[in-house]
Amino acid sequence: MSFESPDYPLSDLLRMVHEGKIQLPDFQRKWKWDNDRIRGLLSSISLGHPVGVVMLLDVGEEVVFATERLSGSAADLGTKPERLLLDGQQRLTSLYQSLFSSNSVDTEDSRKKKLKVYYYMKIDDSLDLAANREDAIIAVPEDRIVREDFGRTVVADYSTMEKECAAGVFPLSKVFDSGHVIEWLIEYLKCGQNQNEQRDKFSTFQKQVLQNFTGYKVPTIVLTKETSRDAVCTVFEKVNTGGVPLNVFELLTATFAMSGFKLKDDWEDRCKKWKDRKVLNNVDSVDFLQSVSLLATLDRRKSWVGTEAERPGVSCKKHDVLRLSLDDYKRWAEPLTQSLVECAKFLSEQHVFVARDLPYRTQLVPLSVIKVLLGSKFDDRGVNEKVKQWYWCGVLGELYGGANETRFARDVEQVPDWATGNGGAPGTVETAIFGDKRLLTLKSRNSAAYKGIYALLMAGGCRDWLENKKLDWAVYNEYKVDIHHIFPKKWCIRNNIDNHRRESIVNKTALSRRTNQKIGGKSPKIYVPKIVEEAEVSDTEFDALLGEHFVDPVALRTAKFDEFFEARFQSICDLVSRAMGKEVIKNASDFDPSGFTDLDDDEEEDEISEDTEES
Repeated sequence: MSFESPDYPLSDLLRMVHEGKIQLPDFQRKWKWDNDRIRGLLSSISLGHPVGVVMLLDVGEEVVFATERLSGSAADLGTKPERLLLDGQQRLTSLYQSLFSSNSVDTEDSRKKKLKVYYYMKIDDSLDLAANREDAIIAVPEDRIVREDFGRTVVADYSTMEKECAAGVFPLSKVFDSGHVIEWLIEYLKCGQNQNEQRDKFSTFQKQVLQNFTGYKVPTIVLTKETSRDAVCTVFEKVNTGGVPLNVFELLTATFAMSGFKLKDDWEDRCKKWKDRKVLNNVDSVDFLQSVSLLATLDRRKSWVGTEAERPGVSCKKHDVLRLSLDDYKRWAEPLTQSLVECAKFLSEQHVFVARDLPYRTQLVPLSVIKVLLGSKFDDRGVNEKVKQWYWCGVLGELYGGANETRFARDVEQVPDWATGNGGAPGTVETAIFGDKRLLTLKSRNSAAYKGIYALLMAGGCRDWLENKKLDWAVYNEYKVDIHHIFPKKWCIRNNIDNHRRESIVNKTALSRRTNQKIGGKSPKIYVPKIVEEAEVSDTEFDALLGEHFVDPVALRTAKFDEFFEARFQSICDLVSRAMGKEVIKNASDFDPSGFTDLDDDEEEDEISEDTEES
């Protein structure tokens, strides 16, 4: 990638915007600066202060995007640009509309009220060196008449040049129109009692203010025609001052638009197909494109007829996603859409019902691809069990928390063959480990393993203690099931239970909101009999309910925390072991609580009770 860094006169840049020689690639966001920010920008220019760098891309054959004119540009539709504006859209659009366009500026006030205004500079105030220059810049309504009292009272009228001159306010939209400036000066000289004083004042205004506009130079970076699409994405992410990073979806949106395909509209239509699947609420467009890339590159690899050394790899890294063709997308988008809906069903069977409780959104990328590759075999009992084992190894082994593109590629190559008995165990299954001491640090939804164990507890068939119903989706939703303390936090604090055990997943289970309210902050000695009575079950039946949650009934009823914790700790280790298909590492020697990010108490586990009785 090569670039140039000239300083362009502001007038040249605005003229290129006016003529359509500078346009926006279709992935740029809409212009949105408000009145206060525009006034601040104009103030900085009028003082000759720097306002940042503009980045342009020479139009070439390497990167082809659909384009659009900057907001307000007078260029004809269909005008082919010479350069694309990558960074500086908000500033350049604001300056074009306020300084170069003959039309009013479309903006808004601080309360988001839409405005159409022209900007003026108060000459006297601008020459006061002790004053704030921004205060000298005023926004005037489109008809150039300022009103108050809900429009009933006119306080200023700048609707003609004569009235502008009489008020001593210069229209900034005429800064670069030298003929108008001369005409305005002639009229201005007529307004004062002393023409020499008027001439001197305007001369000073011209030197101290207007020349800062007309002589202003903008530092510019110009990327050459050879710049790749991947480089455009990377550079934009690094330098974009708008605060929202560009992603590959937006670049492909602009690329596919050249073929008349509206990627954004297509994506929105696909999202509607799974809108009722709450577990998919956070699936984003980049996830989807990564899945398309995995399928497209895997297909190319399988159909390769050249030498093994040149055989393409399976990948969904950024540069591979950016190389997707429209044909690639059209071929795989619909199978993936159907696959995601089926993946939501799969997750529901694992008792992961909503996006908030999804351990890794990113694991949906390989999962959806694996579903496409396996087709109807995905639901075969033996195959499905293998996919479940792979899934839980990824979750409980916490293998999808970082850069995952390489793991995605390995999974989609290895899991289908392994699941159908045609290959060895995938790397994710082979490398996943779970040390038992990790349970002491699983304290909140910050951890995928925490969410995973929560789901496994529900998937084991446990019932709510009061409702006596299995925690399927209907019960989960209707009774507001969440994960709550078994030995309440307040009780633990009063009885000096250490933080690691008190907040651990071992001391939490899935319960309805109503049950949690009955528990409150009370001792189990108190709340267990009350729940038994209200649930109208026998002690034996209730003890069976506790067993479904791996809770020792005797230890809970007698409020013996140590015995309860030790027994449940082992039971959850066994639960994890069954899900992963491998033994949990006992007394993990590498246990270090400081190495985990989910050490804080889960603030969502509030104990709510109408009772105040504690013991």
